[in-house]
Amino acid sequence: MSMLVDTGAWYAVAEISDRHHEEASQFYANHAGRTPFVTTDLIVAETWALLNSHLGRSSALTFWETLRETRTPILTLESVDLEAAWRVAQAFPDQTFSFVDYTTFALMERLGINDVFAFDAHFLVYRFGRNR
Repeated sequence: MSMLVDTGAWYAVAEISDRHHEEASQFYANHAGRTPFVTTDLIVAETWALLNSHLGRSSALTFWETLRETRTPILTLESVDLEAAWRVAQAFPDQTFSFVDYTTFALMERLGINDVFAFDAHFLVYRFGRNR
């Protein structure tokens, strides 16, 4: 089964001063090649922007290169995901989920992905699979 990698995990692996860096780097090293990691087009864009603005263009390019070299599948949002994301937004009016969060939840549900590499507490709030 695939594991989705969220923006916070990508960032924590790249940023040495991030409070989750060591845990993220260890997890990534232990699972790379054994766990089929996937991510989304919007997570890639969000991660690129975050790395570029906080760590510079070189870090953003290294991230992109990593995706290319590891051939990490980049899942693409579909129109049905936008509709499902809207329903998630309506179901959780008290949460501060981002647009990327909403669409990621919808895409994960559609594809049956229940495992996530993330440090974003919103994934705990939303819950997936049999925990839902």
